[in-house]
Amino acid sequence: MSLQPLWITEDSPPGTFPDIESALIEPNGLLAIGGDLRPERLLCAYRRGIFPWYSDGQPILWWSPDPRAVLFPQRFHVSRSLRRLMKRRPFEITVDKDFGGVLRGCAAPRRDQNGTWITGTMASAFDRLHGLGHAHSVECWQDGMLAGGLYGVATGRVFFGESMFSAVSNASKLALAHLCSLGFELIDCQIPNTHLSRLGAEMIDRRDFAALLDGLCSAPPVLPVAPRSEAD
Repeated sequence: MSLQPLWITEDSPPGTFPDIESALIEPNGLLAIGGDLRPERLLCAYRRGIFPWYSDGQPILWWSPDPRAVLFPQRFHVSRSLRRLMKRRPFEITVDKDFGGVLRGCAAPRRDQNGTWITGTMASAFDRLHGLGHAHSVECWQDGMLAGGLYGVATGRVFFGESMFSAVSNASKLALAHLCSLGFELIDCQIPNTHLSRLGAEMIDRRDFAALLDGLCSAPPVLPVAPRSEAD
């Protein structure tokens, strides 16, 4: 009998996910369908190596692919050209200064994509996580304008990267370089792409990824976890 993803309801407990090893082989990593994007469910999912990814008109789809794309910050590849760029410091780099701006930048249409997976519901969910101190952004500024950045969820010493964008060339690379300097031991890239591979991302077995999460997610947090006031 073929495996089927678990259907979950909005009123099911936040941790209602099957074992990640029961995820489908095709499409790779599809584990569960449905539920909601409340903070408790999202945090339970990330800590178990599960993330939401779906388009408008679809139910919420939960994934845990095998193998998993990750970046170990100490192995971040700094090419000679990137090193020269970092020395020039073309951007002012900040953390959590404009989470909403980074979210909008990542959700904006791109030439190589049709639409965006960052739906309005998804954006609202991550904005709420940011307000609770769990989602964070790195921003690159040039002449007072947001030139690029990235955002994701931080738990312990793991940063679960969600998306990045560049309005100015190389801004997302420098945002990622800054993220690698903050003290995280593991950055989850979810799904591989050429851009991240050139920067040092690698593929690891899903079981190994889950084992890393067991220890690193419970470690002291790299970034503060505290609700943010509206003034923040």
